[in-house]
This record gives sequence, structure tokens and C-alpha cells, in this order.
Amino acid sequence: MLAKGFAKTLELAQSSEAKRTMYTRLVLGAVTISVIAKTAWFSRLGSLEQRGLVDFDDFHIIAQRVWLGDVHQAYQLERLLQMQIEAFGVSNFMPWTYPPQFSLLIAPFALLPVGLAYLLFTAATLVFFLTTLRSIAGNAFALVLIVLFPALAVTLTCGQNGFLTAGLIGLVCLNVERRETSNEVFAGLALAAMVIKPHLAVAMAFYLLVTRRWVSLATAAIGVLASSVLCTALFGPQIWTALLGAVRDSATYLENGDYPLFRMISVYAALHTLGVSATLAFWGQVVAAGLALLAIVIAVLRKLPPRTALGIAALVSVMLSPYAYDYDLPIAGIGLALLLPELMRMASSGERGTIYGLIFIAGAYGMLQTAGLKAFAGPAEATSHQLIPAIGGLAMAALLALVLRMLLRRQGADQAAASSVADQRLSQPAK
Repeated sequence: MLAKGFAKTLELAQSSEAKRTMYTRLVLGAVTISVIAKTAWFSRLGSLEQRGLVDFDDFHIIAQRVWLGDVHQAYQLERLLQMQIEAFGVSNFMPWTYPPQFSLLIAPFALLPVGLAYLLFTAATLVFFLTTLRSIAGNAFALVLIVLFPALAVTLTCGQNGFLTAGLIGLVCLNVERRETSNEVFAGLALAAMVIKPHLAVAMAFYLLVTRRWVSLATAAIGVLASSVLCTALFGPQIWTALLGAVRDSATYLENGDYPLFRMISVYAALHTLGVSATLAFWGQVVAAGLALLAIVIAVLRKLPPRTALGIAALVSVMLSPYAYDYDLPIAGIGLALLLPELMRMASSGERGTIYGLIFIAGAYGMLQTAGLKAFAGPAEATSHQLIPAIGGLAMAALLALVLRMLLRRQGADQAAASSVADQRLSQPAK
């Protein structure tokens, strides 16, 4: 009953043009205020001078190191902590594991103070994401914005690149759906740009493979290769050795629970914070990833509408890697926008309400826990307290189970319908 009521309440946002406009303005107004407030925060205005560090501070440091020519050193945690102290006077545990393509992308932001750099980066990527999302969601834009609001807030708060990656996944979906060669090339280029966070591109690449979109896959491969050659020429071959070393170190940090696991949305984080060993939690993640990829296969083999299959691929993009955070959830908004027409048709209001609620919880949980830790345990404990379970990971696991259930139910209904048609034909007398 609660889920049904939740669905009906949220879906009022798309019940009329006036309400769609009102809710859209409310959400976008809140987002705009948040961007302005965080710009002041990043600029260290007034009492904010002694603030702590978040993700975009690392982005700004790395952008500066690109121009200084020693960005490869940032992959060493000890050296990165020194860079943070040199730049801001404080440090925070935020290891750098991004491919060099992302370092090259953010290099121009070093030319601006960190506050203005945050404003430009966040505004540009947010507009890109919202434009793409609106093209996909149509009249459901306001509804998706409400469901995604916690994920939008947490991405704005830390200055992460979740809007950029979600917009790129959205571009892949928009262009693959059209099936013209030029669109498939553009989809491949968008997928190639996801080299900045390759673990979030696996599901979409798998979808292209299953559906034999060879043009898009070839374009993506060429794009990744070309950008890698460019980075090698600019940063030297040592950049790749440094990256691989940082990735190995990050696996150790993840196993030891050094990351704020309560902000992660993976099955691995959920199991590990509940006391399961790192090895078993990893295998739990492998099983979850396999089921997520199976959902894509089922959607394609059952010949669901391309929009629906793409929506499933986008939705499970954040379910494959053990290293997935709440700020990656805007991608799930792309998936939800694509799936809504089918959900309205094949899912009950209770199921839809559950889907909305699970995405909402996954986005809000880590942010609320961080705020609570800052208020009651002090800022130093906000990113190191590892006794908190990763509820976001449990929410995403439940979401995957619900999607699989609906797909299998759809499969059974289709088979029953086909059998009924066949029986009717057999029962008809021959002419």
C-alpha cells in the first residue's frame, strides 16, 4: 500500500502540463540554489575558509599537475596527499584512479580559481545531462527529476562527474535507438568518451555487442585507442604504469574498507559492511553483475522494444562494478526515463513505487549518513567511519531483482499468449 501511494503521489507530477511545469521549476530552482551555495563553499568565502576537501578539489589539483607536467605522480597516494596540502593546507583520502583522458579533459579548469572552475564544470555538465534527460523522458521529465533529486544533490555537493557520465550514456541511447549509420557513429563516440569511467560503460558496450551494433563498437574502440595514443604522447608512457599501480592500490583500499563504503551502491559494499569477508563480497558482486548482464540478454532475446532494452542496460550500468558511488546514480535516471513507458504498461503501481523508492533511497542514504557524521562525530569521521552498512547497495540489489522479476513475468506472459494463439489456430476447422 505504501509503495502504491508513493507511486501515485510522484506520478501526479506528470498528470498535467501545469503540474509538470511547476515540479520541474521547483527541482531546477533547488538545484540552481545548490550550485550557487556550493560555488561560495568552494571559493572559501567568509567562514568557509577552513573547509574540508571533496572530489572536485582533487579535480582542480590534477588539472594543475597536467600543466606542471607531473600528473603521473598524482597516482601515488602519498604524493597526492602532499599536493592537497600544498594547494589547500589540508588533505583527505581521495586516491586518484582516473584514466589520463579525464586529466586531459579537466586541464583547462586549472586556469580558473577553484570556485569558478567548479561553477563552470558543474553548470556545463548539469546542462548537458538535463538536456539529454529531457530528450529521453519527454512528459516524464519532472517525475524523473523528483526521483533523482538526492542523486543530483550529492553530485552537486562533491562536484563529481556524474552528470557528464550520465549525459554520455544518454547520448549513446538516443543515437543507437535511431539505427542510422551516422547515429551509430555518434553513439560510438559517446561510448568512447566513457573511457573517463570505463567501469560504467561495460553494460552499454555489452548491449551493443548483443545487438550486433558493430559500427558503434568499432567507433568506440577507435576513439579509445586514439585518445590513449594522444595521452601517451602528452604524458609519456609512464602514465599507464602509474595508472595500473593506482588501480592495484585501490583494490587493496577497497578490500581493507578504507573507502567510505556506506556511500557506495554496489553489492560488494553492502555485503562487506554487513561483515562478509572481502573475498565472498567480491563473488557476491560477480553474481550480481552476471544477473545484471542476464537482464540485458533477456530483454534483447525477448525482443522487447529497443527503448526498454536500452533502459535496462542503462539502469544496470551502475550495478556491475564494486566501485560505484551514489554520485554515479544520474545514469540510473537515464534508465528510468527510458523504461517508464513500459513500466506504466507492465508494472503495477506498487512495483513502480518500489522502483522510485529504491533509486531515491540509494541516492539519499550516503548523503544523509555523511551529514549525520559531520554533525555528531565531526568532519574528520565523515568519510572514514566504516561501521555503517551500505544500504544503497542493498537498494540497488533489490532493484535488480525487481527488474528481473518483471522481465521473466513478461517472458511468461508472451509465451502464454503465443500458446493461446497457436491453440486457437489448431482448433479452427480446416477449410
